Amino acid sequence: MMPSGVLPVVMEQHVDELTTLWATRTSLRAAGFIGLRHLARFDARIAAHEDGCVLGGADAVRVLASKLDLISAGRVFAAAVVALDLRDGRTLAQCLALAEVDPDARRGMTSALGWVSSSLLKGVVKDLLNAPSAIQRSIGMAACRLHGVDPGLELPAALKDPDPDVRIEGVRAAGVLGLAHASSLSSRMNQEAPCHFWSAWADVLLGDRGQALSMLMSAGLRDGVHRRRAFHLACQATTTAAGHDILCRLADQPVQLRWLIEGCGVVGDPVYAPWLIKHMPEPLTARLAGQAFSMICGVNLAANRLDQPAPENLDTGPNDNPDDPNVEMDDDDGLPWPDPKKIEAWWAANGGRFQKGSRYFMGAPVTREHCIEVLKTGYQRQRILAAHYLCLLEPGTPLFNTSAPAWRQQRWLAKM
Repeated sequence: MMPSGVLPVVMEQHVDELTTLWATRTSLRAAGFIGLRHLARFDARIAAHEDGCVLGGADAVRVLASKLDLISAGRVFAAAVVALDLRDGRTLAQCLALAEVDPDARRGMTSALGWVSSSLLKGVVKDLLNAPSAIQRSIGMAACRLHGVDPGLELPAALKDPDPDVRIEGVRAAGVLGLAHASSLSSRMNQEAPCHFWSAWADVLLGDRGQALSMLMSAGLRDGVHRRRAFHLACQATTTAAGHDILCRLADQPVQLRWLIEGCGVVGDPVYAPWLIKHMPEPLTARLAGQAFSMICGVNLAANRLDQPAPENLDTGPNDNPDDPNVEMDDDDGLPWPDPKKIEAWWAANGGRFQKGSRYFMGAPVTREHCIEVLKTGYQRQRILAAHYLCLLEPGTPLFNTSAPAWRQQRWLAKM
């Protein structure tokens, strides 16, 4: 029986909404049309359903546990979050057991640890860091990274762990937390794949502009799971001249056009603005070119009425046709459609205040104060770059977690 006043159908709804909203939020973490204020409203909805499950107590846990027969990251996230809230060790152990055998469950378990308040993790993360299971040790290290907490002596132990997943989490933690001494150890210990990429990524955040940056540049120019992460950080960390050389290598390959457009926005040299405008009439590159233009010049196309309606009969992503093999989401979904003529007029009136050969980010030179403002007011893709810049400007600065719950991000920003 449900507690007095709690209807079974309502409890089912809380459980289902908590699961599906988390899955949706995951796709919004790097969206070009979502800002912190949007994320805050979305997170409030997740928290409301979380509270509904917590009020349901043991009955809610039974519903959540029954859903785990069909494993998904969202189901494990929901069950683990409520288990942590209620301090239900049995359900938490069930989620961890699933994380041992299923990558999606592991992703949901890690996200749950990053979502809840750190006060609910006392003892939990410590046990994970010292667990016999390598997967649990890696999850515990990820929890420290997500909360911005130094694991202490457990970090050098993770960097020397025989399991590569634990070493990867240790390397990522060193970079995110700004721990240069740990990164130095990681560079010596983890030159083999698959740790090599994360070692280079961490070292670049911590100030390396030599071998680590060269490795990121190479990774950013070829297909791979880490390509976008490598490409963006390499374009940000290098000089505009070196960034131009990277883009020239892409320009020789027509199939790399979208990467070239994206890279222009990240390198940030206003010399690319007229070229970007030329790619705005083409539906397949219009929105991406508009985003790159905004990334350099800082102009909000929609707010300044520099956009236009979408072309009619445009098919850019999945639809309701079950026979259509196109199931990939549109990377440009939610971005405004630029009006080339209006933007060309805007550039003619405003381009003179931008100095060619210099780096601009959201309309201004890259400074700490400007990046903090972007973290407060920008969209997620812009905010991610702003977080990187804060580390690149002052190596050793912890990497701001733009995926954290919005209320936690707002608290961090208030302190900055």
